[in-house]
Amino acid sequence: MARIGAFCFPGTGHLNPMMALARSLEQRGHSLVLFGIADVESKVRVAGIEFRLIGEEDYPPGTLLRLDQQLGEQRGMNVFRFTVERVKKYTRMILHDAPDAVRDSGAEVLLVDEADPSGTVADFLRLPFVSIACFPPLLRSDLIPPFVFGWKYSAGAFGRLRNRVGGTLLSRFAAPVLDVLNEQRRVWGLPMLRHASDMLSPLAQITQLPAALEFPLSKVPSPLHYTGPFVDAGMRQPVSFPWERLDGRPLIYASLGTLQNRMDHVFRMIAEACKGLDAQLVISLGGGIRPEDLGPLAGDPLVVGYAPQLEVLGKAAAVITHAGLNTTLEALAEGIPLVAIPLGNDQPGVAARIAYRNVGVVVPLKRLSVNRLRRAVQTVLRDGKYRRAAQRIQAAIREIDALKMASDLIEDAFGFSRSAAASALSMPSA
Repeated sequence: MARIGAFCFPGTGHLNPMMALARSLEQRGHSLVLFGIADVESKVRVAGIEFRLIGEEDYPPGTLLRLDQQLGEQRGMNVFRFTVERVKKYTRMILHDAPDAVRDSGAEVLLVDEADPSGTVADFLRLPFVSIACFPPLLRSDLIPPFVFGWKYSAGAFGRLRNRVGGTLLSRFAAPVLDVLNEQRRVWGLPMLRHASDMLSPLAQITQLPAALEFPLSKVPSPLHYTGPFVDAGMRQPVSFPWERLDGRPLIYASLGTLQNRMDHVFRMIAEACKGLDAQLVISLGGGIRPEDLGPLAGDPLVVGYAPQLEVLGKAAAVITHAGLNTTLEALAEGIPLVAIPLGNDQPGVAARIAYRNVGVVVPLKRLSVNRLRRAVQTVLRDGKYRRAAQRIQAAIREIDALKMASDLIEDAFGFSRSAAASALSMPSA
């Protein structure tokens, strides 16, 4: 069996799916090591995965919290701009620290998060790698709007022109990261990268986005593979939760994730919007704000710092989310309709897919108001078409074992004598 190295952007929305995939591969007998900064070490080790520290000088303990706090203060495209600057610094660290770390680990092949620049390290070390997309895949297709914009799907001439222009703008935003990579690639004698998609593996690009949630594609470009949510419930750390305070009414679960969650005014609007509904609101703050800092909220919702999300979703009737892909998929895996308030990065693109597939209602942050949010929540609770659409996605997710399919694809891409043909997905359809 193989010695596999993994690189992952140091955020919960990337770590959880990558660690679930790592455990799936380890259960097949492979040896896996995850490279990361100090702030993610304990989480990786608790999951039982081997960890190798990188970035010890550039990312001392506490750096991730500081960066996440700064990210939480950004809005709209400023979120993406801040992220690009953050990735630039991270890229320099990867290029400096990762080659020696990979050599010392004995890794023969690599898994690389699409938000991580370590594909260049794989190229330098002449190691095969597979790209893992923890957000909507990086597609150079004018049928698919760039995920940072949140545009509606349109296959007409104007829509395709708009998408091409958007792709050009996205490339310009990402150019500083490519400049850092190309500077080192020139030193290492590697071909230059022209687009963000050039960083991806030529062997396989595997996304946890289900085909059933994607916009229509006449043909899935090779070597992209749609699978489903990478979730390993046994890997999640136990979280204390006051189950005795649930009162039996339909449950509305609200979470803005673990990164851009320092928006007390949004949480207050969520509480006000749900006040008076025949439902109980549970708010998970994700560590950005302490419950006591919010003070009393309209309707007296149950507010916790963290919630055992998978267990709470199993009891929910509706979910209010920032449209992070993990929360979105975990809700849809339970057949729960959504109200999406996208905050930035890939979330507008996830929200656009939520709207297109009728699994929820999107309320853009710039247009957020108590009345709009209340109407959206009432709509997904009362109009059965949203639950039925969510249940269709749920059925599609249940048709496959996403972790098995992704593991098969990885083994096949690396030539480990396994075929993924039996796990092939149909094309996304209208």
